[in-house]
Amino acid sequence: MWIYLNDRFVQDHQAVISVFDHGFLYGDGVFETMRSYGPRLFMRDHHLSRLFQSADAIGLRVPIPLIAWADILHEGMARNEVGTDQRDAYVRITISRGVGDIGLDPALCASPTVVVMAKPLIPPASHLYEQGVTVMVASTKRNFPSALPPQIKATNFLNNILAKREAIAAHAFDSLLLNWEGHLTESTISNLFFIRNGRLNTPALDCGLLDGITRRVVFQLAQELHLPIEEGHFTVEELLEADECFLTNTSLEIMPVVVVNDTRIGNGAPGPLTRELRARFLEARDRFSEPSPSR
Repeated sequence: MWIYLNDRFVQDHQAVISVFDHGFLYGDGVFETMRSYGPRLFMRDHHLSRLFQSADAIGLRVPIPLIAWADILHEGMARNEVGTDQRDAYVRITISRGVGDIGLDPALCASPTVVVMAKPLIPPASHLYEQGVTVMVASTKRNFPSALPPQIKATNFLNNILAKREAIAAHAFDSLLLNWEGHLTESTISNLFFIRNGRLNTPALDCGLLDGITRRVVFQLAQELHLPIEEGHFTVEELLEADECFLTNTSLEIMPVVVVNDTRIGNGAPGPLTRELRARFLEARDRFSEPSPSR
């Protein structure tokens, strides 16, 4: 496997970083994950824009200019024989503060560490989209936004990992996290939507959640379907009374949820509006992907 490390591609056994890297020592860094449909990256510019915004929010300079990223990403896919008509790609960009002496001062690090990995995308099993999945509400609470702003896609993912451990222990597909006020936020890696009385509901950003790229796409598709949308502060009780529910992220796309905390959502099967949104999403993928691999 070829890895892009700092300024060149190396084989995975050569892709090593120092134990003094502040990404390893303190989780001081940012990341983005994206996927391709064939050779075309989905919402590439939006992902790159969010990467730069996250880096800027923690005072981290991205050492590679925005204009150069497309070539790096596509070379990574080509070297690893992914992002083809036969094999979609999963691409992760990680930028850490870099190598420096032990201590929290960012000035200890002379330059950031950049890592790009491109590997085959392994999508969820197809039967999950037909049957839906089960989620649970974690006892782990979402980080307080003023302590760690959720719009920073940081490499410190311990909050999410603790909630994921709860889901694994409960044999659930994933966990939903509540905020400091007991309102719904998101799952460990996805945004949350639910439908009640023909209205699409999703937690507002000020509840403390990431503004997901696929979340934005769902908003646009819902508007095209003339489906009313409400961003609000919702409780678990309101979710349990929903007619339909689903999760969204780059690799899941739109994943139906049919059980929350042992309570069936609606009739316990993916609902008609969820299915319609997913069908529209699949039809619209080209519209939201790169115009061409060479761009």
